[in-house]
Amino acid sequence: MLSFQLHPVGDCALLAEFAQRIAPDIGAAVAALNSRVLAAKLPGVVETVPAFASLLITYDPLVTEYDTIADAVQKLVDADGADAAAGEGRLVTIPVCYGGDFGPDLPFVAQHAGLTEEEVIALHAGLEYRIYMLGFLPGFVYLGGLDERIHMPRLSVPRTKIPARSVGIGGSQTGVYPMESPGGWRLIGRTPLSFYDQTNDPPVLCKAGEYIRFAAVTEREYELIRQDVVNKVYRPEFA
Repeated sequence: MLSFQLHPVGDCALLAEFAQRIAPDIGAAVAALNSRVLAAKLPGVVETVPAFASLLITYDPLVTEYDTIADAVQKLVDADGADAAAGEGRLVTIPVCYGGDFGPDLPFVAQHAGLTEEEVIALHAGLEYRIYMLGFLPGFVYLGGLDERIHMPRLSVPRTKIPARSVGIGGSQTGVYPMESPGGWRLIGRTPLSFYDQTNDPPVLCKAGEYIRFAAVTEREYELIRQDVVNKVYRPEFA
């Protein structure tokens, strides 16, 4: 496993910090360590929070302490097969209706990239994106792997209201707004799937370490899928 440093975070958490860069090998190492910690069911551990290049481990200070958790984490890393523990996460297909009212910035993205709108859609939907972490909003996925040809500058003045389930590009990343919120990413489409629904169990559609593949659908297909999602009969495609 790649090397990392452990740091205390207050009196009830520790941070395993890898090299501070966004890269597949770092993401895989974070996922592997997270998998090991969860599988070990260490006494006192309350939650793990994977990020781009770190793993936060929170614990109950009435049950355990920093040194005990730090020693246990180091032993997990030293154990044989630690790198293989994470495996490959699930791949979920996310239908997206691109352009039009759903993706008002698609023409700008195409013009800025020197491509047609159809080429932008093909590039965006032609890859598998690793989910490095969730943050910003419940269910908001931070994805890696966006084709460099469609990296986009953020809006100079962010929108005050972005519709829920909008698909956007900001800098070198793409993602889905799980709920209505302000934001500065370029909107290129919308998915009928809910990335966060507090009535579901679990409430989030995806988790860190999994993968996303976008698939273009027509507006009619979007409406039909959305109706099934609202009626709780739609089942996302996982592989």
